[in-house]
Amino acid sequence: MKEYFFLQYKLSVRRLKDTNIHPFLGLTLLILGFLGMSLLLFHKTQFAAPIFTLLSLALTSKLSETKRNEFLKICLKRKDYLLVRIIENCCFAMPFLIFLLYKIELIYAIILLLLSMLLSLSNFNSTIHFTIPTPFTKKPFEFIVGFRNTFYLFFIAYGLLFIGISVNNFNLGVFSFLLVFLVIFTYYIKPENEYFVWSFKSTPAQFIKEKIKIAFLFSSAISLPFALILMLFYPENYLIVLVFYTVSHFFLMTVVLAKYAAYPNEIHIPEIIIILFALSFPPLLLLVIPYFYIKATSKLETYLT
Repeated sequence: MKEYFFLQYKLSVRRLKDTNIHPFLGLTLLILGFLGMSLLLFHKTQFAAPIFTLLSLALTSKLSETKRNEFLKICLKRKDYLLVRIIENCCFAMPFLIFLLYKIELIYAIILLLLSMLLSLSNFNSTIHFTIPTPFTKKPFEFIVGFRNTFYLFFIAYGLLFIGISVNNFNLGVFSFLLVFLVIFTYYIKPENEYFVWSFKSTPAQFIKEKIKIAFLFSSAISLPFALILMLFYPENYLIVLVFYTVSHFFLMTVVLAKYAAYPNEIHIPEIIIILFALSFPPLLLLVIPYFYIKATSKLETYLT
């Protein structure tokens, strides 16, 4: 088990070096950026605690990837596997948990701890092979693959939504709504094989336009019911819901563009830091979106010309 964590450390250092940033400097910037963005987020909005919790869960959920867990089960004994999963999830959640405790957000700290533990103990690998139906066509593969891997999180989101309505807690309802978008954001973290981009007969601009259109269309199919339910039960807050709905789609566009700005690699620390800055101050999207768009079209030129 010690060897596994040492290997993860070496891989993390290598990824930092791949971004042409010294590991110590990269780690320092990441810590300072996390503290700065966290303080700014809590200063700017009353919904900081649910947003903060969702960000942590979105990061932690990537550790529950099926293929990754299957590999760990092959390499580790069952006891060691469970211990590794718990330690990893706790490490990912710990900075967020400590900050929530610092802000005396005890309810969200407890929610984060319980859901992180639940994710660490959950086994998404199944010996029964069947196809989970989705409301999406075959064209947007991100939603097909993503929905089949994360469909259970939408049940959790609906549960939180109706709990929030039953106890008249609008913030919890917004939390469930944002959870849906954070789950959708994870669909665009990993890049597809270069062949699947090369096979498109379009210019980089047309390719990106199609990707954003698909992202908007199918994210709306998932998130619109949440928005309508919130506006139905809290009509006095309909403007807040509309703002969150609109801004969430702009952030989705940003994530799609960031994916192809880093292509064929995964989204790295520089893109993450830029997205976090925009999250803390949404008007920055007016600069971030064109920046990622220019980088994305430049990267895609190699495969689409």
